[in-house]
Amino acid sequence: MATLITFGKDTPIERPDPGGRAAVFIPHNDADEAVRDVLKNGSGMVGFGNPDGTVTVYFENNRFNDSALHSWGSKCFKAYDRMVKNAPTTNKITADAGNFVQIGLIEGSEILVTEMTQLHKWLQKWNMMDTAPEANQVYAN
Repeated sequence: MATLITFGKDTPIERPDPGGRAAVFIPHNDADEAVRDVLKNGSGMVGFGNPDGTVTVYFENNRFNDSALHSWGSKCFKAYDRMVKNAPTTNKITADAGNFVQIGLIEGSEILVTEMTQLHKWLQKWNMMDTAPEANQVYAN
């Protein structure tokens, strides 16, 4: 079970407007089982911190094998679009911040991965390295 951890100072607080900054996450190795069960298949995850110390994470795992969502970056941009539009979705979770590791930031059409090693470990776990970005800066197509 994850322990209560507050998010870092670089984690944006509250839902961003379109073009605004959000965090990019992967699940922590010790994430709660409920979180691990939802976030699979090299999901792209973006979100923001809440005043109570939780994080709200929108994710895309491409469960329908849409070729436009093959890359990890495309999954993140899809999740970001849902988040900033506050679109109805089942691909959203609010959980204790200790369940996640922030690996970067997303702002509009750009992702900056600050923890590429962590991202690679996440993608390797699901045999999804072919979806990994080539560089730490990822741009929407």
